[in-house]
Amino acid sequence: MPATDSLSRVFSALADPTRRAILSRLAQGPATVGEVAMPFAVSAPAISQHLKVLERAGLVTRTTQAQWRTLSLQAEPLDEASAWVEKHRREWNLRLDALDAHLQTMKTRTTSNDTQETES
Repeated sequence: MPATDSLSRVFSALADPTRRAILSRLAQGPATVGEVAMPFAVSAPAISQHLKVLERAGLVTRTTQAQWRTLSLQAEPLDEASAWVEKHRREWNLRLDALDAHLQTMKTRTTSNDTQETES
């Protein structure tokens, strides 16, 4: 099922290591399609498909000057994804801290019970 909201499209685009590598390259500055494709041992149509996914997610824009197509990174969607992760990271950490406290309580009770049984 294709992603329909912008955050889902961003995470879907980031799920592929080739697309992440393309974004890392574009973080250094704009590049032509050929420059972006150069380090990958995949076909031109495969690179084109990766670029389409990145464009649909709003992570890459394509401009044309004469015969050159230049790609540029658009970081704003990454900021939205980062904010989502950070918000949920706080919630997850609170839950993990509560679980850790509960496990420590259970461990203390078990140790205490073992000690009492040994003394009896």
